[in-house]
Amino acid sequence: MTIHVKGNVHWVGIHDWETEHFHGKEYHMNKGTSYNSYLIREEKTVLVDTVDHRFTDQFLANLEMEIDLNEIDYIICQHAEEDHSGALSALLEKIPNTPIYCTEAGVNSIIGHHHKPDWNFRTVKTGDALDIGNGKQLIFVEMKMLHWPDSMATYLTSDEVLFSNDAFGQHYCDENLFNDQLDQVELHDQCLRYFSNILTPFAPLVKAKIEEVLSLGVPIDVIATSHGCIWRDNATQIVEQYYEWSKAYKEDRITIVYDTMSNNTRMMADAIAKGIRKSSPETAIKVFNISKHDKNDILANIFRSKGVLVGSSTMNNVMMPQIAALLEEMHGLRFAEKRAAAFGSSGWTGGAVKRIDARLREANFEVSPAQHIHWKPDTDALRQCIDYGMTLADVWRVDADEVCQPKQVERKKAQIVESGTSTKQNAESSVCNSDLEMEVKTEVEQPTHNSDCTCWRCTVCEWIYDPQLGEPNQDVEPGTPWAQVPDYFLCPECSLGKEVFVEV
Repeated sequence: MTIHVKGNVHWVGIHDWETEHFHGKEYHMNKGTSYNSYLIREEKTVLVDTVDHRFTDQFLANLEMEIDLNEIDYIICQHAEEDHSGALSALLEKIPNTPIYCTEAGVNSIIGHHHKPDWNFRTVKTGDALDIGNGKQLIFVEMKMLHWPDSMATYLTSDEVLFSNDAFGQHYCDENLFNDQLDQVELHDQCLRYFSNILTPFAPLVKAKIEEVLSLGVPIDVIATSHGCIWRDNATQIVEQYYEWSKAYKEDRITIVYDTMSNNTRMMADAIAKGIRKSSPETAIKVFNISKHDKNDILANIFRSKGVLVGSSTMNNVMMPQIAALLEEMHGLRFAEKRAAAFGSSGWTGGAVKRIDARLREANFEVSPAQHIHWKPDTDALRQCIDYGMTLADVWRVDADEVCQPKQVERKKAQIVESGTSTKQNAESSVCNSDLEMEVKTEVEQPTHNSDCTCWRCTVCEWIYDPQLGEPNQDVEPGTPWAQVPDYFLCPECSLGKEVFVEV
């Protein structure tokens, strides 16, 4: 079945109603997904992407009912993951030597997936164009690290259709294909869920790429994604939304997530939430048990939040396994400019709380002092948790809407230390002053920089370019500012170019 998109563009993809997970078990899909492939028939016939390998036979059968495969002049491969290029091998067995247009990185990815180095590859860069007749061209835009090094988008002139690859999509399957046919609240939630769980690590690149595309000044009437709906009604609304999400997005919301062995940590979570609500009734509060709620919904709520509290019982002096796994994902997603704190109960030591606190710091959250309670919380302990929540709400309310200078941050840390200590049950349930002292000591011991020194961070592997050190292995002398670093410079850790770096 084909669906008309615009002009001579038709959707020839697959609806997948049954699949529940993506990237192994990383992403839970509660609404299925679609694999969007497009057929353009001008003087030249072009196929944009294929579908997941599990649907190869169905895809080819549908395509052959629509067109003689030998009429396909070009294949555009925007991304080599199997959910985009899975049917490529079977297709090229039927139409060998058909030109494949992709980025230079795409060649490596496609060969890595399909092991066919002799295919007819045609590499493209941003701004390259392919004439397809009837006065129309395909213009290519590299989308490196959104979300793979090989990613690109393709723009069809005259019809003003942007084939956007993974950007602006959703893992969301519906009998209707276009955005104006869908439930708008559900569509928004699915878009946010997709962005927060998949594209958040690359948010600075999303912002830069959107600015680059908009600077081209080309009109966009339709955005044809690789997954989920096609945007035809006010198509650029999703571009505007992505732009907002890419700028260290946060709402007046706090997420509390925990795991518990005997409901003690749950009691703490509820009491802390009560304290936040008491001090800041306008703040939205979401409380999740990681062992019972959808992990991807939790991560989407953390993305929306100005702060997150992570709690766990202590088991074998470490945190509960599902909390540990969540923290690992939070680290990988690199949430920007968010506050966090650890809490939990234990029978002996408080190993879980200390480890959560440390992991939150490693993940670059602005970490407030932790709250630890021994044994099952009694009335006094629950009052401590309420007071703790009230203090966090006060501190995070101030921080949420301001960019704080280091001295301001330290003052606010001192405020919550003072408040937390005044209500402590015993030495074990007090806030982690030693951790704060350690953090301050570490900051002092870091090398000092001149006032005009600016470092740059790789958004993929987090390697830091320090102008004072340069990069001798690439003949970049110490003292070389970023603007003078050669364009051929590659990150020493992940081998990507300057475009993936952001100013620190």
